[in-house]
Amino acid sequence: MLSQLRPALSLLALMTLITGVAYPLTVTGIAQLAFPEQANGSLVHDAKGEVRGSALLAQNFEGPEWFQPRPSVASFATVASGASNLAPSNPALAERINKEAHRLATEGRGPVPMALVTTSGSGLDPHLPPAAARYQIPRIAAERGLPAEGLVRLVEQSTERPLVGPAVVNVLALNTALNEMTR
Repeated sequence: MLSQLRPALSLLALMTLITGVAYPLTVTGIAQLAFPEQANGSLVHDAKGEVRGSALLAQNFEGPEWFQPRPSVASFATVASGASNLAPSNPALAERINKEAHRLATEGRGPVPMALVTTSGSGLDPHLPPAAARYQIPRIAAERGLPAEGLVRLVEQSTERPLVGPAVVNVLALNTALNEMTR
């Protein structure tokens, strides 16, 4: 029995070292060298150099003077991230969407864009379509006493156009730029 147990334990120890130590350290080292910003969380800093969040995660912004991200079922908590899993026929989903739509509705702007009232699959998507960001401009301009044209330019400057997929606006980066613009 010992003759069978010893090779099995040796193989277990070897595989643990390879897959549990060597491989993770190698991948982490390569990531740190090749993509240091992404490997360290894609942190967003303000003008003072303080960390304000991650470009990969949505954050809640309280108050009408800020661009609002997509809603989050998990209240923007990363531990409990995920979709609501409510079916389109569920009255609770319709009630939540109506409540968000009434909260964000801007007179004379038409219906609230779906991206502002529906959650993403993770509940933490930091991006909005540019149209959803532009929809919020009249409210923010009125709250901050800023010209709408300046906010339109800010949204345009903050729009990311990836190689694949639609154009998006990172709400945290946009609000950071808005904060710097009003200082």
